[in-house]
Amino acid sequence: MTTADDLASELGAPAAAVRSVALSHLSLELGHLYMDDFLAGESRLRHQFDRVRPWAETAVRQARESLPRGRPRISTCFLIDDYFTRFSTPRDVVTSLVAAAGAAGLTIDYVARESGCARAGNVDVARLVQDHLVDEPAEGSNGRPAATVSGWLTNGQRSPAASASAMAAPWQWRPPRQSAVQNHSIFVDIELWSGPDDDRLWSCPFLAAVWQLQRLGLLRHLGEPVTEPVSLPPAALPAEWELMPPIVRLNPDAAPFHAYRTFTAMDARFLPIELAVRTILGNVTIDPGAAAQVRDRARGEGLTLPEETLDRIGYAFL
Repeated sequence: MTTADDLASELGAPAAAVRSVALSHLSLELGHLYMDDFLAGESRLRHQFDRVRPWAETAVRQARESLPRGRPRISTCFLIDDYFTRFSTPRDVVTSLVAAAGAAGLTIDYVARESGCARAGNVDVARLVQDHLVDEPAEGSNGRPAATVSGWLTNGQRSPAASASAMAAPWQWRPPRQSAVQNHSIFVDIELWSGPDDDRLWSCPFLAAVWQLQRLGLLRHLGEPVTEPVSLPPAALPAEWELMPPIVRLNPDAAPFHAYRTFTAMDARFLPIELAVRTILGNVTIDPGAAAQVRDRARGEGLTLPEETLDRIGYAFL
């Protein structure tokens, strides 16, 4: 992932002052589930958190051991898919999640709506991130438009398209090629969205990439954090998903939502999605003001963060 000094200024406008956010040492995501998992009932939810608990405990211990001094600030979170499927109500879903996590000895500090990774209030969050995509390879390398036009992003050089000309020489296939290859290529080609420009359906990997940037405290719109948590107990959540804030703070004593590093424990079925997420994030430029604030805050605590933002993201695939 790269940074660009001119990202804070768009279309020649003066750069906006970048407001900082409170930061934990670690944002710990306690899994991800599909609608079918929720419909399977309480036993399925409890099984999920029972599987996650050992990995969560390990992540907490490692965060504690990595600190040069003091106690680690660790917050937990859970992302609910209300973008591709709508079911039940926020109040019922979150109450079930909190109860199942509690039975496994875990506390959910924050819950978030996946729809909030597409739009939060008046901010088109997904398009904000899309506008900071850098194409790889160069536009026109095989006749396909840039990612911001086509909605497809790759991690290298695609196979060239066959010539449609009747007079052209016989076409010879050439394999795709990963850019940062080690011996053999692992080439991926990712659909970022579908549908018309004015009514896009963003892909799961793209929204998950936005989610990681949110957790790392690196998203800004005109210098302001895109979404900040709203404190609500589960019983006070609305009956409609559209009325639920993008990020809700359930635990009044929770450490900050944003963090220097993220860790997610999830089923192995999500591994292909996370490969796509990392490919997307490797092609997103970060607001230099936000990036500098996070680095400086970490140094002030005696911590050295990896230069590459991707290296601040960890996983356990169950």
